[in-house]
Amino acid sequence: MIHLRTIWSTLILQMKNSFVRPMFRFCLIINPIANTILIYEMFRNSGNENFGTYVILGAGLMGVWSCICFSSAGDINRERWSGTLSMIFVTPADFQLIIFGKILGNTILSLLTLILSFITAKILYGVDISIAQPFYTIFAFLWVVVCFIVFSMLIAYLLTLSRKTALYMNLIEIPIVLLCGFVFPVDFLPEWVQAISNVLPPTWAVKLLRLSILPIDETYWYVFGVLILVTVIYMLITAFAYRLIDKQVRKSATLEVF
Repeated sequence: MIHLRTIWSTLILQMKNSFVRPMFRFCLIINPIANTILIYEMFRNSGNENFGTYVILGAGLMGVWSCICFSSAGDINRERWSGTLSMIFVTPADFQLIIFGKILGNTILSLLTLILSFITAKILYGVDISIAQPFYTIFAFLWVVVCFIVFSMLIAYLLTLSRKTALYMNLIEIPIVLLCGFVFPVDFLPEWVQAISNVLPPTWAVKLLRLSILPIDETYWYVFGVLILVTVIYMLITAFAYRLIDKQVRKSATLEVF
C-alpha cells in the first residue's frame, strides 16, 4: 500500500506540474494538431483506403513520445537544477517508484494527443477511424503504454548521470520517431537502420497497434510475442542499469548542480 500511495501521489503531482509548463502544453495540444495536418497532407494521395487511421495513430503517437521525451526525460534535469534530485534519490520512498510515478503521470496526460489528433482529422478532413476488431486495438494500445513506460524509465535512469540532459532529450525525439515507424513503416529504411529499429521496443509496439486495425492474423500474434520479449529484456536492462547507477551515484555524489 505504501508503494501504491507513493506512485499515486507522485502521479497526481506530476500531472499538475507538467500541465502548467508551456512546453508541455505545446507538446500536448499544439503538436498533435499540427502533426495531424502535416501527415494527412503527406499521405492523402497514398492510395491507402484506411490511411486516415494511420494518420491519426501516427500523429497521436508522435505527440505521446514528445510529451514523454520533454517531460519524463526533462524531469531529471529540472530536479537537478532545482536542487531536489539528490533529495528524492535518498528519500525513504524508493527513487524507482518516484520516477515510475512521474512517467506514468506524463504518459496518462499524453494520451490526450490521440484524442486531439482524431478530433483534428474529423473536423478538418472528415476522417473516420475504421477498426476491424476494437478489442485487439485496445489490447495493443495498452501494450504501447507499457512499452513507452519501460523505455522512458531506462532513458530517465541513464540521464541521471548526465549534465547534458536537455541536449540529449532534444537529440532523441526525432530519431526515435523515424526509427520506430511512428509515421511510416520502418521497412522503407535501409537494412542497417532496420537492424537498429528492431531492437527498440516502440518499433514493435507501433507495429502491433497498426496491425490491430486490420483483420487479425498470425502476424499480429508474432509481433505481440516479439514485443513481450523485447519489453522484458528492456525491463531487465533497466533494473540492471539502475543498480549500477545507484552504486555510482552513492560513490561519487554527483547529483548536485555543480
